[in-house]
Amino acid sequence: MWRYPAILIALVALGASAGSAVPSGSPRASPDEIVGRWDIMIQTPERPLPSWLEVRRSGRATLVGQFVGDVGSARPIAKVELSGGEMRFSIPPQWEQGEGDLSFQGRVAGGGLTGSMTYPDGKRFNWTAKRAASLKRRTAPTWAKPMRLFNGSNLTGWHVVGANHWRAMDGVLQNTEPGGNLVTDGKFTDFKLHLEFRYPKGGNSGVYLRGRHEVQIEDRDATEPALDGLGAIYGFIAPSELAGKKPGEWQTYDITLAGRMVTVVLNGKTVISNREIPGITGGALDSDEGAPGPLFLQGDHGPVEFRKIILTPAK
Repeated sequence: MWRYPAILIALVALGASAGSAVPSGSPRASPDEIVGRWDIMIQTPERPLPSWLEVRRSGRATLVGQFVGDVGSARPIAKVELSGGEMRFSIPPQWEQGEGDLSFQGRVAGGGLTGSMTYPDGKRFNWTAKRAASLKRRTAPTWAKPMRLFNGSNLTGWHVVGANHWRAMDGVLQNTEPGGNLVTDGKFTDFKLHLEFRYPKGGNSGVYLRGRHEVQIEDRDATEPALDGLGAIYGFIAPSELAGKKPGEWQTYDITLAGRMVTVVLNGKTVISNREIPGITGGALDSDEGAPGPLFLQGDHGPVEFRKIILTPAK
């Protein structure tokens, strides 16, 4: 799982004064122009941060939605305001620092969206967005030859983003303490994935499909399946049942991804059956959902082990 502002009543639009958020004569956006799913890139001085937005209709006149920041899970948007050329909404902080809400302003521009967002700590960044790819597949995939992604002896074919606490020992990939994520050098589109994992008590990790969609790995005392529990597509799809084992035991994931449709089999039980992943999850490498992407194993939360990582790509 991943973690990352009072609402501003007026935000400064491009070229406008603080008291005139919508310039005179600016084009008026219609709901049809903003309804849908959007892949967002937030521009910060350090690096671009991926994000995601969905806007949909609720009844005759109201727009609602959900939002995924660069960290954290999908958050509901109670109302998206659309006035003149601008849309606006605000949501409570999740893992962000600061006391205020996260406020968001944007407008239609060149077939996409552009705007700014203000974090709870008052920092403000510009962003741009493009419509998310539908990723619909007209036919079922046919599968190529399986690929063993981990050779059992070293990290060949992988690289670490961040501090490296990964090592290969006796056929097992070990992350020994919180640090960087382990990312495949190769990129993939549709595939079947088999892997085995083990965590200590309180362990927390994840497997990111195409580097954008996290299948959660977590030890918790749960009585009901959860959107952020073991077997979930983090923040979007809860597993149908609790199928996890005890800490210290080896467990298996068998995951099929075709377009946006995902099936997750945990320890031999199908806990997600051909469900649509709406968008990226927090902590994604990027928001370009239409492009191939790597597999990555989350290492920033603590110790976790993996073995027998086998990927079967679609032809």
